Amino acid sequence: MTSYTETTGEPVPALLAELLRSPPAGRQARIGIVGVPPRRIVRACNRAKAEIVDLDAMLVKTDLEGTAAYLPKVYCAILRTVVQNALELETDAIVVDIGPGKCDGAAHVAHILADTLRVPVFQTHNQDKEGVGHPVCRAKMGLKEKLLRITEGVKMADPPAADLPPCRPTAGFWGVPPRDFAILDLFPPTTHVYGWTRCMENKTPADIELERHCNLGVPTVFFAQSFCAKTALAQHLARRHPQALYLDVDVTPSSSTRAKIQAFLELSGAYR
Repeated sequence: MTSYTETTGEPVPALLAELLRSPPAGRQARIGIVGVPPRRIVRACNRAKAEIVDLDAMLVKTDLEGTAAYLPKVYCAILRTVVQNALELETDAIVVDIGPGKCDGAAHVAHILADTLRVPVFQTHNQDKEGVGHPVCRAKMGLKEKLLRITEGVKMADPPAADLPPCRPTAGFWGVPPRDFAILDLFPPTTHVYGWTRCMENKTPADIELERHCNLGVPTVFFAQSFCAKTALAQHLARRHPQALYLDVDVTPSSSTRAKIQAFLELSGAYR
């Protein structure tokens, strides 16, 4: 099927625009997204009142082993989840951000989906530079709730204004949203969020300088999914940080990983 590659600054692809104008009879268009597509594309979906489905999230309960026919078993669990969702959920089109705003692995997944599914698959390069801010990352709020707000926010081109004053951080979480959000319950509500997740809230996923930023004054967990290219940056930043715990987790965190996080946070005084 169609695999469309967008060039920087190009408007919404004609085929996607037509689908948004004339959705299937009797219902709104249902658009699957991977990563953080450019705001102009998300805005077009919002204006058309299309349903946006975040294919990065854990949306179905079947085992990831079902993706073995399409991806290696030793592969990023987030991208395996994308394939799992795309195979099991009905969508009218899929928009996959690739390149510096997501990863090269997403480009390969886009081609696999285009060859497998009977819906158009669009590739985009989000190089948006105008940020919208990241108040949720710095607010006093449970870390799971923070990341739920941030990941849900990818479905809106223009997030509603939020009166969330920044809190004084006692811990940091640097990295990507984990596949299993249960790990986030271990952190205090005074945890600030850094890394690609902060770029995600800011809607500038390719902003490498913002992604590299972290607070050297607070104990920080540097996290990436196993087999993700971002593990290199996570490990590098952790080595340069005076109070750091570097972690890469595959599908779900083990009990020893959870214990390691809890011990690190307790010993560093993050719960005070």
